Amino acid sequence: MTSETKETVGIIGLGIMGTAYAKNLLESGFGVVGTDVAEEALATLAAQGGRRAGSAREVAEAADILLLALPSVKALEAVTKEIAGAVRYGAVVCEMGTLPIEAKEACRLALEGRGAHVLDCPVSGTGAQAARRDLSIYASGDEAAFRKVEAAFAGFARDVRYCGGFGTGMKLKYIANLLVTIHNLSTAEALLLADRAGLDLNLVYDAIRPGAGGSRMFDVRAPMMIENRYEPATMKMDIYIKDLQLIMDFAREMRSPTPLMAASLPFYFAALAEGRGKEDTASLFAVLKGMTEPRNSSGDKGE
Repeated sequence: MTSETKETVGIIGLGIMGTAYAKNLLESGFGVVGTDVAEEALATLAAQGGRRAGSAREVAEAADILLLALPSVKALEAVTKEIAGAVRYGAVVCEMGTLPIEAKEACRLALEGRGAHVLDCPVSGTGAQAARRDLSIYASGDEAAFRKVEAAFAGFARDVRYCGGFGTGMKLKYIANLLVTIHNLSTAEALLLADRAGLDLNLVYDAIRPGAGGSRMFDVRAPMMIENRYEPATMKMDIYIKDLQLIMDFAREMRSPTPLMAASLPFYFAALAEGRGKEDTASLFAVLKGMTEPRNSSGDKGE
């Protein structure tokens, strides 16, 4: 397929992830039309070469492939209602978020009643990974519909796989995020121990990364922790807290013990309590490091 004949992809939601999808799709030769509530995001899309739209409805009218990159159930409900009367017959709507399966199912029922196909397609990867196409997509739903969007997915993701019936993708995402949650904290814990031992943290990173103790989260988050660089966030702490609750709810429903996941939660909530909601989840390192700082007689941390 040449760059002149590639389809136009509509993106509703141009946050950290949606903006990365748009940039990489455009570089892959696809047309992109998108919308967002933030003017800055629309300006970025236009600067990248995409077409800005004034509403979700306008995006739905313009493309046969729609990516929904939305932050909450409330946003998904609002967008579903808005595009229900405008989505093209036979269009494939890909719900890309980390949201409850029942919320995605409600979207599917509403839009398939209008002749569209809806896929559950959560994405595994941070904003930094999205920027360099280092993402995994867990697509689930109608396989024929997936085949229609597979090439577009390959335009912004490294690993694209069809996983089965609708909702299977989100179940895989719960498992992936359980590991992300634990590995992020374990990276912070290991680096703090190394720091307390007087080791050069860059040496630690270079030595651990290729060995048995390495992980993808160590690769991505350790440099941020070493540099105490938590903004701009590749995954904001206050958004990720939502994911933690989804994982725990799923595990409870499955009656599956999650001892390491449960032990991780207090440290994420401590980050929120410290006002780190807009920082990257790598700021867990700062939370742990703060626990080692001396306190004065009044209980406050010393200068």
